Order: sequence, then C-alpha cells, then structure tokens
Amino acid sequence: MESWRRNPLVFWVINLPPSLWLLFFFLIPLGLIWIFSFGEKRGVVDIEITWTLANYLRAMDPLYLQIFAKSLWFTAITTLLCLAVGFPIAFGISFAPAKWKPWLLLAIILPFWTNLLIRTYALIAVLRTRGYVNFTLEWFWDQGNWLLALLGLGQYQLLGAQFEALPLLYNNFAVVFGLVYVHLPFTVLPLYAALERMDSSYIEASLDLGAGQFRTFFTVVVPLAKAGIISAVIITFIPALGSFLTPDLLGGTDSQMIANVIERQFKSANDWPFGAALSFILMYATFFALALRALLARGSSSMEAA
Repeated sequence: MESWRRNPLVFWVINLPPSLWLLFFFLIPLGLIWIFSFGEKRGVVDIEITWTLANYLRAMDPLYLQIFAKSLWFTAITTLLCLAVGFPIAFGISFAPAKWKPWLLLAIILPFWTNLLIRTYALIAVLRTRGYVNFTLEWFWDQGNWLLALLGLGQYQLLGAQFEALPLLYNNFAVVFGLVYVHLPFTVLPLYAALERMDSSYIEASLDLGAGQFRTFFTVVVPLAKAGIISAVIITFIPALGSFLTPDLLGGTDSQMIANVIERQFKSANDWPFGAALSFILMYATFFALALRALLARGSSSMEAA
C-alpha cells in the first residue's frame, strides 16, 4: 500500500482503464435498467419513467411467484446434485497422484472450451426419443429378450411388450439434468481448492483413533472443507438461478424458469420496464445469497478464532 502512495501515477495508470470499463459497460447500463424498472411502457418502443412500483407489484402475481418458486426449486436440486456428485470427484482429485492431478483438472474444465449452445444441443442428441440413452436401453432390452428365448423362456419376455422410449427430453428432468451438466465444474473447482489445502494428517488421525470412513468424512473432512462447500454452493446457485438457454432448449412448456420470462419481456413482449423489474428481483435474490454467504463465512471465522 505504501508503494502505491509513493507512486500515485502508476496506481492511476493501472487502475483507471479497468475502472472506466466497469463504469461505462457495467454500472451505467445496470443503472439504466434499474431506472427502467420504475417506468411504464408507452406504445411500442417508448418508455416513460414515472417512478411507479407497478412493475414490482405485478411481479408479485401468483403466476410469476410460481415461476420464481419453480426456478428456486430447480436451482436448489441442481446445487444439491452438483454437491453430491462434485464432492467425491474433488476429493478423488485432491488425493490423486501428483502426475495425474493436472490431467484430471483438465478433464473438469474441458467443457468450458466448448460453447454452451453446442453442449446443450449435444445433450438433446443424448436425451431425445431416438437418442443415445434410449438406443442403449433398447439394445439391452433386446439382448435380455434374446437371452430368455435362448434359455427356452421366451414366454417370459421383458413385460411381454416392445421397448418404449423413455421421455427424457422437454420436461423437468431434462432441465435439471442439463443444469447439473453445465454447472458441475463450478462446484468441483472450489471444492478441490478447499480439499487441496486440507491437512491430510487430520484424516489419518481420525482413522487411527478408530473412526470409520463415513464418520471421518462427516466429522473431519466436511467441516474442514466448509468454506469450499459454501463457495461451491454460491458459485453454482447464482448462475443456475439465472439460466436461460438450458431450460429454453431442454425444457417443455411447464419447465420454464424466470430467466425465460425475462427474455420474453425484453424481446417478444417488448415490455422493458416489467422485464427490468423481474431482472432486479432476481438480482436482489442474488445479493441475498451473497450476503448469506458472507454471514456464514464470518460465523465460521469467529468459531475458528474462538
């Protein structure tokens, strides 16, 4: 800090360009959208700023509250599933041999090298009626019937009927599956960072003192990785809550999330004030999640200090 005070010119030269970029391309546009949320739509393209709260009151309609609740539900399930899948992966990578860790981490971040749109269309190819999942299940179904016929038990064919493709696409399952697929790396990376810094001697001591694998995991590993778990939940929850592309391409008419409603207000409905109000309600929920994360982190630091 003292070096910056001695050379203020260097400080401003380094920090002024990114500060101006943040101001003109983030804060000012965000402020304009916030002002729009207090306006009224006039005609097709005109917006009159009347500082009304009607848009926020309209967002309290049961229809939109139901969509908000569904979005929160999808996001909560996605976060829990990402934790359940991501924690063992992060744990395995952190205890893997040193020569394998870079390759395993590369496998985790590899999806980021491909556009989200392409990955989502790849999921459609996997989950559709004649996709890879149903094709594989049908193959096992046919093999099972063939084996029964070979054993002379053809009358016991599987359910005595032809294989029916599972409805894996354009429903709630497809949305949650897609959200987990997209956001799993966001969960694994902060968990790995927390587990990598953990002193493995605590685990060895717990096992030497007679604690089982599960008890050691829940009483030693999880508490020590608490900061990473909280960060993983926040980093997963916030982007998943605002997801638009995944429910739009994988979900059905009953699987839309709040981001899809916001997109329609700005595009097809051309109701920018209401779309801005919905956007900021979503942002307020994000700020609440960040404040909760800071509160939990502060409580965890206080307990460690005590």
